[in-house]
Amino acid sequence: MGDDEEETARKAVIILGRDEGRRYEMGKLTALFKADEAETGAGYSVSEWRMAPGQEGVGAHHHDANDEIFYVLEGAPEVLMGEKWRGFGEGSFIRIPAGVTHDFRNPGAGPARLLNLFIPGGFERNMPEIVAWFAENP
Repeated sequence: MGDDEEETARKAVIILGRDEGRRYEMGKLTALFKADEAETGAGYSVSEWRMAPGQEGVGAHHHDANDEIFYVLEGAPEVLMGEKWRGFGEGSFIRIPAGVTHDFRNPGAGPARLLNLFIPGGFERNMPEIVAWFAENP
């Protein structure tokens, strides 16, 4: 993308419905990216993570230079922060600063959905590798 195209993308209004966006399927886990570095100049990415009942997360990890914000849209997911898992209900807001080990899972009987903001952006670059890992480790 050229400089003019990148600038146009950053200034464009984005309107997406509930099931719209760039979809990454990982078994009982789905990531639906609403905006990422192409639209935000790598300032942030916005995604929705959908988990079927009993779904484990992506594994405990941390980001050296990125904060993450989670907002519970549906269900009762649990989020690992450091070494402790904690349950959250709909409408809960969770900020994970850079360097803090974290993960998420859905131990509940119903689906769970988390809105995720990754600051600064660029996380979507990892999605092909994450999808491949889940395919190899169902």
